[in-house]
Amino acid sequence: MTTHAAVTEVLADPRVQKDKRHWRAFNAGEVPADWPLISWIIAENMLTSDGEDHTRLRKLVSKAFTPRRIDRMRGSVVAIVDSLLDEAEAAAGRSTDGVVDIRALVAQPLPMTVISDLFGLAEETRPELHGLVSSFFDQSVTPEEAMTAFMQMWGLLTELVAAKRAEPADDLTSALIAARDEGDKLSEDELLWSLVLIISAGYETTMNLITNAIRALVDHRDQLDAVVEGKVEWSRVTEEVLRWDSPGGFVPMRYTTEDVVLAGVSVPAGEPLLLGYGSAGRDRARYGETADEFDVTREDASHLTFSHGRHFCLGASLARLEVNELLPRLFGRFPQLDAAVRSEELSPLPSIIVSGVETLPVRLH
Repeated sequence: MTTHAAVTEVLADPRVQKDKRHWRAFNAGEVPADWPLISWIIAENMLTSDGEDHTRLRKLVSKAFTPRRIDRMRGSVVAIVDSLLDEAEAAAGRSTDGVVDIRALVAQPLPMTVISDLFGLAEETRPELHGLVSSFFDQSVTPEEAMTAFMQMWGLLTELVAAKRAEPADDLTSALIAARDEGDKLSEDELLWSLVLIISAGYETTMNLITNAIRALVDHRDQLDAVVEGKVEWSRVTEEVLRWDSPGGFVPMRYTTEDVVLAGVSVPAGEPLLLGYGSAGRDRARYGETADEFDVTREDASHLTFSHGRHFCLGASLARLEVNELLPRLFGRFPQLDAAVRSEELSPLPSIIVSGVETLPVRLH
């Protein structure tokens, strides 16, 4: 589903559900166990549940993911940003040509540090987690590599839960372990699957949102100048990037529970649907003839990047917080920051799920 109208229609249609039991080919054994995307299908968390199960899981998880808790993180996010910009400036000073990879130095460690602090991940496990999460979204890996990475991530998170159960702390892992609702709580598998979802999605997508935002601004200097001069709010930059260059490409998977007509197309029961959030943001039928243009003054920058309805992303406020605190500090400190490589020469990520580039070389001065 690639158009804005089709994605919106699917998100609202009760005949389309998230539980894998509705996928005819999967239940018939036609999907091999080593399929690289299998972990996206067999998960037991909010992303793959419907109805009462989804409501229960979301309610339990949201108890640990409150807006008040996220807002309390603003000071620590700013401190992390300032520290990373210090490190980026030092790296530029050591470079013979003044070029640094802003993705590796800022866009990657900011959300990784924030999400790791949020969940109480030990410092020594963070580099390993970064590699495992990257594999989770990489469709160029072999089935064996995908399964190995998933099992390693599962083991790492199992150890995290055991440590927090033994010694609870003021972090989201401890809060998820303790979360209850009328005597109900997350099962062990649900707890681990919820961690897989929130940590991986909260890190990878935000990293690419940051990278895509920096790239959009340096490629559109007139709009960057308008924002720096205060003519446009930084939050409008974030929303336009979310629409124009969404960090989310396609999200697997939803399934038809009966024969349906979607966007004028007849779809049999039991079929998987892949929703194109990135393409929906560029749909001319929704945004007009300028849909392909980056425009921070656009009157309608609404988008579906965080989904819509019951499955709206719980981490949306955290992602916005990180980007809206980083961008003004980055360009305020380095107003001459510019791309060292043309956008068309950058290597895109080998993924259908997330959208971004592998590196973003820039000159800070």
